[in-house]
Amino acid sequence: MLKTKSGLPKHCCWHHDRHGTRRVRFRKAGFSTYLTGTPWSEDFMRQYAQALDGLKVQAGNIGAGRTVAGTVNALIVTYLDPHSSSPFKTGAPETQRTRRNILENFREAHGDKPLYSIGSAGKRTMLLTREHMQRIVNEKSATPFAQRNFLNTLRAMFKWAAKEGRIPDDPTLGVTREKAKSIGYKTWSEDHIARFEAKHAIGSKPRLALALLLYTGLRRSDVVKIGPQHIHDGALTIEQGKTEGGEEAHLEIPVHPKLRAVIDATPTLGMKSFLVTHFGKPYTAPGFGNWFRDQCNEAGLPKGISAHGLRKATARRLAEIGCTAHQIAAITGHASLSEVQRYTKAADRKRMAREAMTKLVEGGW
Repeated sequence: MLKTKSGLPKHCCWHHDRHGTRRVRFRKAGFSTYLTGTPWSEDFMRQYAQALDGLKVQAGNIGAGRTVAGTVNALIVTYLDPHSSSPFKTGAPETQRTRRNILENFREAHGDKPLYSIGSAGKRTMLLTREHMQRIVNEKSATPFAQRNFLNTLRAMFKWAAKEGRIPDDPTLGVTREKAKSIGYKTWSEDHIARFEAKHAIGSKPRLALALLLYTGLRRSDVVKIGPQHIHDGALTIEQGKTEGGEEAHLEIPVHPKLRAVIDATPTLGMKSFLVTHFGKPYTAPGFGNWFRDQCNEAGLPKGISAHGLRKATARRLAEIGCTAHQIAAITGHASLSEVQRYTKAADRKRMAREAMTKLVEGGW
């Protein structure tokens, strides 16, 4: 087996996570996982072999040959195969990463189980029924958001499989989940923004990250990609990753003077991305999110304040100065106006409340 200069097996490297812990990371062709234990030990090499299998599954080659036809394992291998007809490969990178993890966990728990039986007349009957799926989904009711992502992921796979005739029926039809009662990511208030700016001065990487998020409204997965080459004639032009292929994917956002000032004051010249790690490499979206959360902690911001909340703060600000839902979407790139309309509706209520109170005072009440 090939040993690299670091003394680790091929495709492995040392990596420091956001807590500063030194770990071994396996990474190749977009597939990544962490290996635990002492390098070259029996347990470590067992994990290494599993990582190689995961890579082969992703590449759609040897992994497929090791599965038993008609099982959960075989279906997931085919669904993840980039050469198959499945819609998995059309998802945004972050969506693919999340759903791949969900499917791999499902595969680990149920991979060897057959999906259907074949009768004497050749008729196929589902063994994984709706009742089974409902019980599996119910087991995740304590975490509604994880439950939602789990069901959406399996629903997409089984819908595709049933449509192509790979299984006789879709076991997720009619399966329900607990509705997550949450407003989602917390929107940054003006106080949150001021506290962050007071901690991180202009010229620092955290302040640049804040300005890029706040004055573009971009998602973290897009912010980590932008650099000087995206700015032309006073506008930042980018194709959004999450809505790739749609009309709303293309954005041309005028560069705010405050953002321009922060960019000019921050040493980023010669880099393809404004935001890079200590090693000079562009961030991944999750890596950036973790790093930015640490910067929020340093500024003393409360738990739940994150990079995505600045995207919502951008929409809030635009709504409060009277921008329409379509004008806000032209900046944020929302594919659906329903999310944006929540901000305009809230801004309208706030404005009407002020007007109503003014009338009340003027009326002598």
